[in-house]
Amino acid sequence: MSLIEQYKNNPKLKYLVDTFESLDKDEKELVALSSEDDMKELASEELGSIRLQKESLLLQMESITKEEREEEEFPNEVILEVRAGAGGDEAGIFARELAHMYNRYAEKRGWSARTLDESENAVGGYKEASFEIKGKDVFKDLRFETGVHRIQRIPATEKMGRVHTSTASVAILPIRKNTKIEINPADIDIEFSRSGGAGGQNVNKVETAVRLVHRPTGIDVRCTSERSQLKNREKAMGILAAKLDVLHEEEEAKKHAENRKNQIGTADRSEKIRTYNILQDRVTDHRIKESWHNIVGIFAGNIDGIIDVLREKSSV
Repeated sequence: MSLIEQYKNNPKLKYLVDTFESLDKDEKELVALSSEDDMKELASEELGSIRLQKESLLLQMESITKEEREEEEFPNEVILEVRAGAGGDEAGIFARELAHMYNRYAEKRGWSARTLDESENAVGGYKEASFEIKGKDVFKDLRFETGVHRIQRIPATEKMGRVHTSTASVAILPIRKNTKIEINPADIDIEFSRSGGAGGQNVNKVETAVRLVHRPTGIDVRCTSERSQLKNREKAMGILAAKLDVLHEEEEAKKHAENRKNQIGTADRSEKIRTYNILQDRVTDHRIKESWHNIVGIFAGNIDGIIDVLREKSSV
């Protein structure tokens, strides 16, 4: 199959392909005319112009195709999930701090971020929460944040001054336009409920919140961000597909773990990746054995230094 035939299958390139084929037809006609002595000079000038235009069109099509391939590998939309781990109420507080850190970082980068669902504990921390983040390079920058984060500090309620350790897990789920995962509707249990929190009377009176349970894997997805049940269902299906994609990637990575040269990789969400030590004002990433200071600034979203080093040390 020729390059142009391949480009024909891409709707985004239709206008460029049509223009290219029209120029190609003109070129063939001019080649035939150039054999006539009185037309040779004129045809030669026209042919030069047409070939330059065709070359420019091919470069444009190649550039667009390259951008699409890159966006498929590193999409500009992710779902960020945080979940409290070991440590009781402190773990929930830490989960909320992590969510705030990533949302502030997204704000600094000019990305859009919004809450899809959140479940709070008794002290205002997160049992779990999920956020949709969109923007250029969002997955490329955040993909190494998946895993277990650990914090060591003295809680405000600790009377004996003992250091408490708690954990929260983070998952970065890329939303790809062309997922290879096929979901059988018969494998999904769907529940509808009223969305909590702000949103007006519609949210409180109508069952707009959607919960999906994928029986074969046990994956549970909930979405409350949209004002209609249908939109929440569509969003939840997209998140489910992303989770199944990541699950498949994790299984494949485990199969080839012994051959993995990249020390960072795309972490399994059960892998302990980072510790935030409040008393020593130090954040340590265990995968690359590097540390940073100024935890207050880091929790305020200033994680550029960490992200930059992880990207630099990754194989991509």
